[in-house]
Amino acid sequence: MIPAAPDGRAFDLAVIGGGTAGIVAARTAARFGASVLLVERNRTGGDCLWTGCVPSKALLAAAHAAAAARSAARLGVHTGRVRVDFSEVMAHVHAAVAAVEPDDSPATLEAAGVRVVIGGAELTGPDTLTVDGHPVRFRQAVVATGAQPKVPDGLAGVRTWTSETLWGMTEQPKRLLVLGGGPVGCELGQAFARLGSAVTLVQRGPRLLPAEDPAAAAAVTDALRADGVDVRLATSVTGVADGSVMLADGTTVAVTLSDGTTVAVTLSDGTTVAVTLSDGTTVAVTDVLVAAGRTPRTSGLGLAARGVELDRRGFVVVDDTLRTTNPRIWAAGDVTAVSRFTHTAGVHGSTAASNAVLGLRRKVDDSAVPRVTFTHPEVAAVGRRHGSTVRTVAHTHTDRAIAEGDTGGFARLVLDRRGRVVGATVVGPRAGETLAELTLAVRTGVAARTLAATTHPYPTWGDAPWTAAVAQVQNSLDGPVLGRTMRGLTRLRRRRLRRDGGV
Repeated sequence: MIPAAPDGRAFDLAVIGGGTAGIVAARTAARFGASVLLVERNRTGGDCLWTGCVPSKALLAAAHAAAAARSAARLGVHTGRVRVDFSEVMAHVHAAVAAVEPDDSPATLEAAGVRVVIGGAELTGPDTLTVDGHPVRFRQAVVATGAQPKVPDGLAGVRTWTSETLWGMTEQPKRLLVLGGGPVGCELGQAFARLGSAVTLVQRGPRLLPAEDPAAAAAVTDALRADGVDVRLATSVTGVADGSVMLADGTTVAVTLSDGTTVAVTLSDGTTVAVTLSDGTTVAVTDVLVAAGRTPRTSGLGLAARGVELDRRGFVVVDDTLRTTNPRIWAAGDVTAVSRFTHTAGVHGSTAASNAVLGLRRKVDDSAVPRVTFTHPEVAAVGRRHGSTVRTVAHTHTDRAIAEGDTGGFARLVLDRRGRVVGATVVGPRAGETLAELTLAVRTGVAARTLAATTHPYPTWGDAPWTAAVAQVQNSLDGPVLGRTMRGLTRLRRRRLRRDGGV
């Protein structure tokens, strides 16, 4: 049954979508005393809980444990042969999801003052929507339906996985082909390799992680290859050795990717298929993981009829306050083109709800949005990649890295002409945690001298960016103006001590 607003008329805010952006928007509005209806088609929690952040990091934890056990001998610890039980790994993944799920459950949202309805929503008028055909009135609305993985056409009956579907795996892929070298492809490709799958990763571009610092991308490429991943750069899938894919029912299907190429994938019975690549080689695979981007979930919402503009890729167009081209409707999260992360989805959900309910004009600030790729090594970055000065400290000069025998990473600070931190990249263990301080520095315009003057705990992975800040200060002291000033002050101090009877 569809609930009515407390005043019997209209909800102050209707939220369509129960992922991170929608949940935060609904809770924010409820705290302001607004009447809030949240409509979710499937289950509250969204991609982050069910198919993204939580399960993927649980899988990565298992993969890291396997890799650490295999490499423990370098520290004098000998474990013998490492055995991975994939069913137990997946049980750990599902247990992690189950532990987090109550925080995003309908019951928890209802306790916070949000009315939750499971069903399909469609905007039907300036201030109305329907939930599975039942009418609901609202004063303002937030669209937060998220995005989903791009899926090639013609895959019915073929064992092909995405970041959404792979959590239904019951057996580990023997030979996995990963299509895409972005964060998802790199994280999951490395994880399956560490768990024991033979992994080939195909990236159409000239390097992995194209949005990141080239040195960071190179470090991840080397790490994946060290873990046994066959990384193919500037390569695409061109076809199948025998020209077709045979399904279990004996029919054939042409598997066409969004870029127009053809990919061969496993048969439904798990036998291998030879996949032809653009470099002229063939790779035998049993499974394919498609990690080639995401598309917004906007179909069936009635957005166009309600005057909500979409861009050429289908994302909801918003201004810098997250308002759409319909003044009653706002949008937040991955359904817009301005958010790609769970943390930005949450912040944007709060911003959209505040603006909608309180009539504010808070703007989205994307000057300091952190991002982390959870490979080993992790790659964490914020702000600009280029500036007036760049200071880099390799982990070969970081005591914690030396102590742990893991010196392949680095920290890099990007500074403007005034010496303020405007960007940073950290590559190495716990890079995401190290980045938190640097994100605050970028957000508040902290100068390198302030960072250098702040006492940091030792020995930590945070030493590297702190050392980079210290190096910047030392370099400025060596400059012609400050250098002469410091030397002059030293001479003056020496004369005064002699005058007062010193040596």
